[in-house]
Amino acid sequence: MSVYFDNAATSYPKPEKVYRNVDDFQRNIGASPGRGTYSLARKADRIVFAARSLLSDLFNTKDITRIIFTCNVTESINLVLKGLLKEGDHVITTQMEHNAVWRPLKVLESQRNIKISILDCSAGKAFNPLELQKLILPTTSLVVINHASNVTGTLMPLKETGEICAKNNLPLLVDAAQTAGVYPIDVKDQNISLLAFTGHKGLMGPTGTGGLYIAPNIEIQPLKEGGTGSESMLEHQPEHLPDRFEAGTLNTAGIAGLGAGVEFILDHGVDKIRSREMELTAYALEKLKTIPDLIIYGPDSASDRTGVIAFNFKTIAPEEVTYVLDEVYEIMARSGLHCSPQAHRAIGTIKGGTVRISFGFYNNDDEVDQLIDALLEIAEA
Repeated sequence: MSVYFDNAATSYPKPEKVYRNVDDFQRNIGASPGRGTYSLARKADRIVFAARSLLSDLFNTKDITRIIFTCNVTESINLVLKGLLKEGDHVITTQMEHNAVWRPLKVLESQRNIKISILDCSAGKAFNPLELQKLILPTTSLVVINHASNVTGTLMPLKETGEICAKNNLPLLVDAAQTAGVYPIDVKDQNISLLAFTGHKGLMGPTGTGGLYIAPNIEIQPLKEGGTGSESMLEHQPEHLPDRFEAGTLNTAGIAGLGAGVEFILDHGVDKIRSREMELTAYALEKLKTIPDLIIYGPDSASDRTGVIAFNFKTIAPEEVTYVLDEVYEIMARSGLHCSPQAHRAIGTIKGGTVRISFGFYNNDDEVDQLIDALLEIAEA
């Protein structure tokens, strides 16, 4: 039986209710939310409202209008960076960022002359929050960090970062692509100003879904303009949320599935999901350490990482390893740079990347054993 170990890219399989909700919307509703008062449009409205409410519960924000739907975490991050940063602003980020953060920042560096300071994460370790305080300048306008690296799974010091940002009256943008749904996130307790998340990973939803939490008093310009179904006589986007940032028809079928995924998470409990992830990751790390000539990157402890493990053989290219795993053993893993070249520079693997395995809710110890047996045979070949 095939084994799927690429949940850091997209979680698979999904809870059965996710599939049912998408299918039910497409077959039995199909209308656009916010675009009519007839019965099917009202049903579509209720689907979007329910998903927004569930996400608000998950992230502990009582004002559901501050949850904005987007296509994915990349759109959410672009919305913040391009809608908030101005000419000459200073931004602090980390060495482990995904291209979803790094590429927009580099564009703004050339277009708006923004300045970028980078927190050290050598060897894939978490940055030191004390270094963050040292980098703050009078022109600093934003701190942006990924909650966890998609390459090594390294968890960053989110609580401490939020406290420093709050103390210095700085907005904090958190890329929660790897943690939303699998690690407790509380925007109030952790002082998160802007939380960017994607639907198709830990939140168990379909691809093409995601969103952004925007705290009160944060002013952002829209990334796009267009129809909202409200205040149509205005020549500009409405000021009120969420309409200000939701131009065009929403992916309501995807949101129906996303709502089901979040409901599944809330029913099971994020703490329990996180606990199971740590158990599986700890088991895999222990087993991987027994394989000859295998290098494991990132934190030693499962409590310091998500269910993501990057590794390499000393003498076998990562793409060769993943090819053999797939073709011979039916184990699906990912090799390469994982859209995060800065992180690979930090761990010294920029030339060839790594093999990455990433666990999801439906993985188990037996599948890890299958992987270990396969890797042992590859090592001996």
